[in-house]
Amino acid sequence: MDEARTEAFDFTAHMRRVCVDIASRIDEFRHVDMSRVALRWCQARHRWRHGVVASLTPLRFEGGKSHTMRRGRRFTIQPLFDSAGREMLYLLSFYLPRFLNQPFEEKLATVCHELWHIGPEFDGDLRRHAHGRCYAHGPSEAKYHAEMRLLARRWIEASPPQDLCDPLQGDFRTLRKRFGRVLGLRLPTPKLVPA
Repeated sequence: MDEARTEAFDFTAHMRRVCVDIASRIDEFRHVDMSRVALRWCQARHRWRHGVVASLTPLRFEGGKSHTMRRGRRFTIQPLFDSAGREMLYLLSFYLPRFLNQPFEEKLATVCHELWHIGPEFDGDLRRHAHGRCYAHGPSEAKYHAEMRLLARRWIEASPPQDLCDPLQGDFRTLRKRFGRVLGLRLPTPKLVPA
């Protein structure tokens, strides 16, 4: 067995480095503090090519509030802490193998898509484009994602370290063949609980 296969690829650690680099190079993401964003991978339920590839879960309510009222009862979201005991404000999830089976630039556009959801106040709430059901993407999700592709291209043009890009060039099978195993942090989804 060759030496490269005795190591495992830590997907979540790598994606954290990618997100930190994007936030440091692209002005639109400068408000993102990845030390307060939990990052995990989830197993895609089906092997279909289409479906959810990534998601961002806010761990606060509108305006960064820690509580909300539902049917006359007060609720909060279960807190999520890192290993140092710091409370996280967001949970960024990648669904494997589906995320890795996208083309390279689409992977990066997906990362930008999810980071853009982080509100400019970085208070645990989402960026809100409007009120009502279109608040997350605005009136056109296709237009929203096209703008994220432009931000992804700007990151590529900013010449990020090659070691950040290389593992994202291939698909899940290529990465597993290269490293033997693909692993990372798996976290439960925080639940809405009575306060």
